[in-house]
Amino acid sequence: MDLNVVLPLGSSLLSFVFFIFLIDQWRERRRPYQLVWALGMLWYALSAGTEFLGGAIGWSEPLYRSWYLIGAIWVAAWLGLGTILLLAKTRFGLALVPAFLLLALISLGGARAYPDTGIASPIYAVISLLLALVVAVLSFRRDERWALVVAVAVVAGTIVSAAMAAVVPLPAPGWVVDPGTGIPTGALFPGYLRLLTPLFNVTGAVALSFGALFSAYVFMPKRRVIRYDLSRQPIGSYIVNVARAVIGFPVNLVASLPGAITALLRGRLNSRVPATILIAIGGIIPAITSGLNRFGITGGFFIGEFLGVVLLFTGFLVSVEVFREIRVPFTHIVLRARPIEG
Repeated sequence: MDLNVVLPLGSSLLSFVFFIFLIDQWRERRRPYQLVWALGMLWYALSAGTEFLGGAIGWSEPLYRSWYLIGAIWVAAWLGLGTILLLAKTRFGLALVPAFLLLALISLGGARAYPDTGIASPIYAVISLLLALVVAVLSFRRDERWALVVAVAVVAGTIVSAAMAAVVPLPAPGWVVDPGTGIPTGALFPGYLRLLTPLFNVTGAVALSFGALFSAYVFMPKRRVIRYDLSRQPIGSYIVNVARAVIGFPVNLVASLPGAITALLRGRLNSRVPATILIAIGGIIPAITSGLNRFGITGGFFIGEFLGVVLLFTGFLVSVEVFREIRVPFTHIVLRARPIEG
């Protein structure tokens, strides 16, 4: 049994199933985040599908280009955008500001790692800084258009990246895999395209995973070890409270876990809590393994990808917020219906 064939096939099939369920739910409820999540899972399925075909029948240049474009650039960004749209009415955008600032530094530093980035490095840095500024201001004002700004950036970046990946010249044979594991890497692409991937992946992974943890914290019984207040207040006090929140949120989340476990054992825990924790883990695992792949550590790439979609699908199925009613797709046959939890 060749795991380089079996694991991508499993990831692709499960992602397609997930895509169908999400599209069906979107047809019923017409929530934008469901449609965006569906597109994210479609990219997941297609990316894993290219890996399956590459392992089963051999790689080719078109397959390799498609794999990198869809998997390395689009998947995380679109899944994260779905979470961003879900949380658009909150100040969750503030959590993305440090990520955008980090991306600006990565973009500027990337010119050293990839000498062929050209003017792409400062352009990516400027885009990241602009996103940080606009999202910070709109989120502070509780203006949900911060999510629209990020959505426009993701859509525009998707179009631009598709054009770049389609025309970039690749050395023969047009694809490359790790000689030890047979798993593809992005080493054949030029630096200006490789440096584009953090803009999508870091933003998407932070939005998907941190957004899930944020939702879990909202619905779990809380123990506030470090208190902070993000309501409207003078700017000086607000900055101090944001700094306290950066430390306080993870500390309070960890401190609240024992109470959440107790509530779970007693059957009193809101189902959104375990669901969103599963989603967070499902976003973190492939983010880590794909990041390691970028640095030549490829052994866990397909395993992380498969575990990611399994956990994401499980989390969404558990979540009442997303799947209040589960039925056979495109029919009225209800498989499970649950009341809304308070």
